[in-house]
Amino acid sequence: MPEREVLLKILDLARWAPSGDNTQPWRFELAGDDRILVHGHDTREWCVYDFRGHASHIAHGALLETLRIAASGHGYDVSWRLLPESPDSSPVYEVGFTRSELPADPLFRCIENRVVQRRPMRTRPLSDEEMRVLAAAAGSDYRVQFFGSLGKRLAAARLLWKSAYIRLTCPEAYEVHRRIIEWGARFSDDRIPEQAVGVDFLTARLMQWVLGSWRRVLFFNRYLAGTVLPRLQLDLLPGVRCAAHVALRPRKSLHSHLDYVHAGVALQRLWLTATSLGLHLQPQMTPVIFRWYCRAGASLSASAGLDGRVRDLARQFETLADMQEDEPLCFFCRVGESSAPKSRSLRKTVRDLLTDGGR
Repeated sequence: MPEREVLLKILDLARWAPSGDNTQPWRFELAGDDRILVHGHDTREWCVYDFRGHASHIAHGALLETLRIAASGHGYDVSWRLLPESPDSSPVYEVGFTRSELPADPLFRCIENRVVQRRPMRTRPLSDEEMRVLAAAAGSDYRVQFFGSLGKRLAAARLLWKSAYIRLTCPEAYEVHRRIIEWGARFSDDRIPEQAVGVDFLTARLMQWVLGSWRRVLFFNRYLAGTVLPRLQLDLLPGVRCAAHVALRPRKSLHSHLDYVHAGVALQRLWLTATSLGLHLQPQMTPVIFRWYCRAGASLSASAGLDGRVRDLARQFETLADMQEDEPLCFFCRVGESSAPKSRSLRKTVRDLLTDGGR
């Protein structure tokens, strides 16, 4: 059985799992010598991007896979299960540890090195071997689709340009944007630091001031083309400046919350494998999330006209990916070579993530 100190070391690595806007929707409980409980939660009550908790469920899966990989580096194997009667808004996962003679997972060394790169990357195309390795990392239950030609990257960049307009003019997204950025910071324990957002200093100052009130947002968007500069720097240019865009497509429909958890497992293996190949990655989830709204027949916003734009965006994505309306999609990103980002989101400490019962 692993000692408490070993469990804490494993958790210290596992906490580096990715989550939307660095929300870290989990807490840990040391429930015995050989098991822990992961208390999950979601952000659907305040975050328009966490549609029905799906984004958080994907993050839970990424955490559970990171736990498994971290444990392998300390000589342990991991199994997990969702506790019965556990609601999808606050699921509890029981994680058990058993001694293993197998070597550490090769992705163990990549856990802390995996970062988000929101700035432009090099446009060197992915090799056939790189694409093969990335596709295999996700597992046989997922199809990995690459959009690497200049024409496909331009089409993806246009998709992101339109998606960003919805994002920046949606009143329901305004409060989210206000709370997820730590202005003036290079690192942040629980948000996205300003220097990792991907805009220059002057644009950051303008964004910070405009986000001070929704009236300012409306004024700038209506009279001063307020969405143009951030969309150029955050969506259009990075959308072209990369090796490829990548879609993770489940081969079976996603129904239960555990389907999204398993998608998070595949996502994390894909991301860590990209890191092992010397590639950086940026999630591009807003088109995916907006498509979830559309295909579920749900309204994104009370603002006139935005739901129509969401429907158009979903159709454009399906044309780009040559997919049908009922085909599932769980992740979209861009990858490429670049220097390491100088700024990144950090994480809360293990102590802060432990429940009172596990301290």
